[in-house]
Amino acid sequence: MSVLGRCMGIGLVLTLAATPAAESQTKREPAAGRKEFKVTWLGHAAFEVVSSGGTRLLIDPFVSKNPATPEAFKDPARYKPDAILVSHSHTDHSGDAVDDAKASGARVIGTFEYVSSLGLPEKQVMGGNVGGTFAVGDVKVHLVPAMHSSDPGGRPLGFVVAFADGRTLYHTGDTWIFGDMALIQELFRPSVILLNVGGGPYTEDPKTAALAIRKYFNPEAIVPMHFATFPVLATEADVRAAFKEDRRLQVMKPGETRAF
Repeated sequence: MSVLGRCMGIGLVLTLAATPAAESQTKREPAAGRKEFKVTWLGHAAFEVVSSGGTRLLIDPFVSKNPATPEAFKDPARYKPDAILVSHSHTDHSGDAVDDAKASGARVIGTFEYVSSLGLPEKQVMGGNVGGTFAVGDVKVHLVPAMHSSDPGGRPLGFVVAFADGRTLYHTGDTWIFGDMALIQELFRPSVILLNVGGGPYTEDPKTAALAIRKYFNPEAIVPMHFATFPVLATEADVRAAFKEDRRLQVMKPGETRAF
């Protein structure tokens, strides 16, 4: 089945009525002892995140066959992650997870059913579910819901990475807008959101993603992802048009690194 074909589907998440983020949080308290972390976009939903303490996370490592990934970043052997986070089983998110894990010895974090099916040594398997938390180096990885599908492999996830200075990064995974985003905001108050905006037949489009931010979140920075990789997905122009009045939008280029 093609990459696009495997990306299709709808997850099921219970939702709660929510108060808009603008009402629930009027100000963000500055983190004491703010410490820089770095984010490299590898194209599509793939990122490398490096904490201030040097902990390396590889998220949704679809690189070797990713048309948006620059040639210099396509070799899985170049990455030396402490952990690999896989939001769901579709190949445009999980594509190089096993090869990366074998090359680096890194642990793989994801849904229990998916991670357990990869044939990796037990010490590299970190399977969990919504509400679970894993400690990796100087960060904590929280597993949160996403509204999509994941077959085979349990259910789709998003990830909230909590850093030592108290700030957090939220990778939404493939999702549509859903009411429990209000709880993600209440519990974790994401500082930086790696936001799915791709639209097409598979996920929320840029306008819906922009609504999710307005309704539920109050981040310092919004980094769009999962767009322009394939013809059916939203273009960069579509993304910029949907967020045109939001100065927090930071459109990265594949292979680019930014510090937060």
